[in-house]
Amino acid sequence: QAQLVESGGGLVQPGESLRLSCAASRFTFLMYVMSWYRQAPGKERELVATITQAGGTINYADSVKGRFTISRDNAKNTVYLQMNSLKPEDTAVYYCNARLATHDLWGQGTQVTVSS
Repeated sequence: QAQLVESGGGLVQPGESLRLSCAASRFTFLMYVMSWYRQAPGKERELVATITQAGGTINYADSVKGRFTISRDNAKNTVYLQMNSLKPEDTAVYYCNARLATHDLWGQGTQVTVSS
């Protein structure tokens, strides 16, 4: 069964950094567009960043531009989200998503908390 497993979340202070990883298994990773989403308490899930199959196109939400970087390693079946200059408003559960046409896969999420 296809699977996405996120890791790297945690509790950090404002201004610090975290690197999230999402390991994919049991599907052809390099064929999928990969994205990171997040959901804060009481809010809808929102798109954070997207990277196409070969990494040629990358998009970010305005709220994270210049601070977050999405990347992927197709040899390792892994997508990353480097998060710098974290703010309290970045606190959320972060989810990895894989999409190919109508096939949509989600991970279980990893909690990121930014607090002093």
